[in-house]
Amino acid sequence: MLAGLLAALPALPLGLAGPAAAVQPDEVMRDPGLEARARAISAGLRCLVCQNQSIDDSDAPLARDLRLIVRERLGKGDGDDAVVAYVVRRYGEFVLLRPVLAWHTALLWLTPALVVGIGGLALWRLARRRRPSPPAGLSAAEEEAVAELMRRG
Repeated sequence: MLAGLLAALPALPLGLAGPAAAVQPDEVMRDPGLEARARAISAGLRCLVCQNQSIDDSDAPLARDLRLIVRERLGKGDGDDAVVAYVVRRYGEFVLLRPVLAWHTALLWLTPALVVGIGGLALWRLARRRRPSPPAGLSAAEEEAVAELMRRG
């Protein structure tokens, strides 16, 4: 047990580290309230270069530009929704990490349910098709052979 703990000791700093953020010190707003709002907004915006990270986690120059735009809009007094709307107007809905639920995104939201449903239906049909047939009874010759073995034994 002690050996296991000692083996895990080098990984301890990694477990204690918080999530990686690419926000540079010169980007941080002086007002902690505005900075918290900027971080919350940035966490919901996709890096258009990386595409699998938020702009808050990306080191790409475009992500930095988007972070600066968010902070600039907040500094001008825009509300959170207005800042997000501004970025969406400028870059399109793809910039949102959580797409909006609307008619034009219905396929995006329904595809996982459709895939699971179709997969479940396929598995159900496959299971029905592969049912083993009930075992057939012994033929007359097999019954005679069993009876002969029983008489000998």
